Amino acid sequence: MSTSTIIVAKRSEESRIASLMTLAFANDPVMRYLYPDQLQFLTHFPEFVRLFGGKAFDRGSAHITEDGFGAALWLPPDEQPDEEALVELVKRTAADSAKAELFQVFQQMSSYHPEEPHWYLPLIGVDPLYQGGGIGSALLTYALALCDREKRLAYLESSNPKGLPLYQRHGFEVLGTIDVGEHPTIIPMLRKPR
Repeated sequence: MSTSTIIVAKRSEESRIASLMTLAFANDPVMRYLYPDQLQFLTHFPEFVRLFGGKAFDRGSAHITEDGFGAALWLPPDEQPDEEALVELVKRTAADSAKAELFQVFQQMSSYHPEEPHWYLPLIGVDPLYQGGGIGSALLTYALALCDREKRLAYLESSNPKGLPLYQRHGFEVLGTIDVGEHPTIIPMLRKPR
């Protein structure tokens, strides 16, 4: 089990974290459905990371382990991903085979977001060499302590079924499933403060 020290990441670490997330999501069913070609994935996924969770750097809610093996990008209750730029990136760069269903997926994703103020976890990732050692748990524990202090909900969408047990151990509950055509299932999850 990891005893990782979690620190707040600075904007200057954005490229490092985008690279880490690219490694962590290389086998993610949803991301590889969008970017099945390796070059396409390696070229465009770092920008996806910046648009989906990059605002966390300016809000002090980008977290990285001191050793750099894991990171999480949390958006506070009054912040959202840059949806317009994210949609434009996906339109321009995702596999043509994924585009037809993608906007239905986005629509369903937005329908699950809680209406009350909540912390949103767009991305959490651990270097594949260190997965399963407690780093993801340490990252979640660090951020969820703040959610509990603030008495705020925490929300995420799991794009990989392998992550469900980790999230459930930390109090997240499945809200439903997002299933559109051939697109891999996405599982929205909510955690109430403790």
